[in-house]
Amino acid sequence: MERSIQALRIDGARLWDSLMAMASIGATPAGGCNRQALTDEDKQGRDLFVRWCREIGCEIRVDRMGNIFARRAGTEAGIAPVITGSHLDTQPTGGKFDGVYGVLAGLEVLRTLEDKGIKTRAPLELVVWTNEEGARFSPAMIGSGVWAGEFTLEYAHSRADKSGKTIGEELARIGYLGELAPEPGPVTAAFEAHIEQGPILEKQNETIGVVTGVQGIRWYDVTFRGKPCHAGPTPMADRRDPVQALAILCERLYSEVKAYSDDARMTCGDLRAEPGSRNTVPEKVVLALDLRHPKPDGLEHLHRTLYRLAEQVEEAAGVTIDVREEWHSPPVQFDESCVAAVSAAVERLGYSHRKMVSGAGHDSVYVSRVAPVSMIFVPCAGGLSHNEAEFAEPAHLEAGCNVLMHAMLDRAGIA
Repeated sequence: MERSIQALRIDGARLWDSLMAMASIGATPAGGCNRQALTDEDKQGRDLFVRWCREIGCEIRVDRMGNIFARRAGTEAGIAPVITGSHLDTQPTGGKFDGVYGVLAGLEVLRTLEDKGIKTRAPLELVVWTNEEGARFSPAMIGSGVWAGEFTLEYAHSRADKSGKTIGEELARIGYLGELAPEPGPVTAAFEAHIEQGPILEKQNETIGVVTGVQGIRWYDVTFRGKPCHAGPTPMADRRDPVQALAILCERLYSEVKAYSDDARMTCGDLRAEPGSRNTVPEKVVLALDLRHPKPDGLEHLHRTLYRLAEQVEEAAGVTIDVREEWHSPPVQFDESCVAAVSAAVERLGYSHRKMVSGAGHDSVYVSRVAPVSMIFVPCAGGLSHNEAEFAEPAHLEAGCNVLMHAMLDRAGIA
């Protein structure tokens, strides 16, 4: 039995076909996916996932955050499940693999075990988390965040998109406002497979990233308020222009972030100007800002730098600048035993690999607060993600799924 388990491999062609079938839902002309959280396309993707899981005998449960749990029973009562999963929602111009690979790799593991008649002592549970991307509703990872106790259900249900529709309303509309309380029970271990979303594995010609943690993230809404005036008659020296203040702040912050550390990250992801007229100096500009660093003191340094520079620019430009922190996800170190299970699986399967920290946030961040967790990365072409051109080689996806299966079996036990 031990030898046959070591030889066990998933069906790579079936995994690829599943990924392409899911990618057809919300497919974009440029070859990507637009399947944002709780849209009609998200409902279609969820419905397909549920159907696939029921076809292999899984029990389906949905909680009040719309998180979906597909359970394959274990043979021994009282043992906590080994869980895996990710998300099905995408960016507006997202790719075929971000998040979706983690869900469908988990499905392929369950399909393979069912095909081979292999039972595990602990139950196996495959999860689809709601609104991981944060593209339609802010903040990101809110489904796993409520489940892990980071956010209240009331707060999450009240979060609105740009049109004013709330998470609670949209869950009910698409039929995924479940009855189950969004809270964790005991978990033996949790694993998440994912494309790297960066260039390191590809550049180093490594097949697997054994993920030891996730860098910290802080999101801000930075509001610049000036004085609206006509674009023609008002001399530049007489203006209180919030866009000019924004440009100064961004230039200074970019410079300090680059100088501080190669690990530091800064992204200006969205800008809104009011009243939004071409020939009027705006009264207000709102910047959506993302700061990241893998170490707590590094993230805190970036946080203090932002406030310091905002105060300086406010005085120099004659505008008011309000910095409001939208979200804070501290750096995470994953569980040593789960990391060891992934490492052992990679060694057993003979794939090239390296240990690494994730630059992107994932649902595993919140899951790690209540359960032992690790992640498995595979390369993506050019390190490109959150882009319609996102791509991963079928052989790499298959390898990552094999690692996921063997790590899960390590922790769940063979009956």
